[in-house]
Amino acid sequence: MGMKNKTYFDERNIKNIETLYKYIDELPEFCYEYFVGIENRTSPLTRVNYAMDISVFLDFLSKRRFHKNIKDITIEDLNKVSALDVESFLSYLSYYRYQGKEYKNGEKGKSRKLAAIRSLFKYFFNRDKLVCNVASKVETPKIHDKPIIRLEEDEVEDLINQAESPYLLTRKQQLYNKHTNIRDVAILTLLLGTGIRISECVGLNVDDFDFKNNSFKVTRKGGNQSILYFSDEVATAINDYMEYRDCNPNLDPNEKALFISMQNKRMSVRAIEKLVKKYSTAITPLKKITPHKLRSTYGTNLYRKTQDIYVVAEVLGHKDVNTTKKHYAAMSEQIRRSAADKVQLRKSDNK
Repeated sequence: MGMKNKTYFDERNIKNIETLYKYIDELPEFCYEYFVGIENRTSPLTRVNYAMDISVFLDFLSKRRFHKNIKDITIEDLNKVSALDVESFLSYLSYYRYQGKEYKNGEKGKSRKLAAIRSLFKYFFNRDKLVCNVASKVETPKIHDKPIIRLEEDEVEDLINQAESPYLLTRKQQLYNKHTNIRDVAILTLLLGTGIRISECVGLNVDDFDFKNNSFKVTRKGGNQSILYFSDEVATAINDYMEYRDCNPNLDPNEKALFISMQNKRMSVRAIEKLVKKYSTAITPLKKITPHKLRSTYGTNLYRKTQDIYVVAEVLGHKDVNTTKKHYAAMSEQIRRSAADKVQLRKSDNK
């Protein structure tokens, strides 16, 4: 299959694999075995993220613990690493320099890097190449929940209306909007009406849609495909955009991507992030709204309508319902409130 026929996700995976091998070339030899060993149960993006985090960890060890080049670190050296070394690394992550750049990691960044280190140690411990899995003894940094930001129902309507008729935007933005408003309305309506991730939205092709059943095929995080359904309101917005898209004389007839940039290419994640920021800042400047916040908005609205956290988890593509509960803490509060009057202890008097 030629590169032109590769789907968006195939192309993205190829780029991630290329990036992964760039990291592997700079890491100790034993890391190659590790990444081959976890290949069948991880996505290319996950392995790239692990490679990045392990690189920072081994760079720390090379400078602070072993005083040798990172390529020269061996499995025997890992056997000398203590839980204190890992804890020192987490402390170091608060502010550090790596490859000439300065970085800061908060609770989430530290937790992600610890997860990568644990995976590395667990892999070699299970294969009897490490005498102890010291990383498992280090506690995950406590992540303090931040306020969940989402749009209220009137703000959802205002956001879509603003994309359609951008009276709050600058003059320059309004002129630009004349060329993109049909597309932008379709994107916002789809995100708010289905809760798909921004990467899933970017990867959509025209032939992924079935308007007879109001459904579409989406490639989930990890590469699994799902069929999702949408309302007539979403169908109208997407249909209007497809008709507009088909009238574009400069578009390559072989282009499969649904959402097209002004350069007649598949829109990027960054482009949709900027689009959402532009319209949301106009209607609610005090809230920092991202495509993920639109996903949260959909999840909240779906729960309010169904009162079923498992339905929300299924539609959003969460493998664990606890992930859904964590992201929608307000829902848990609603569940507890709604449960208060469900159990009746004594029959009421009918006198």
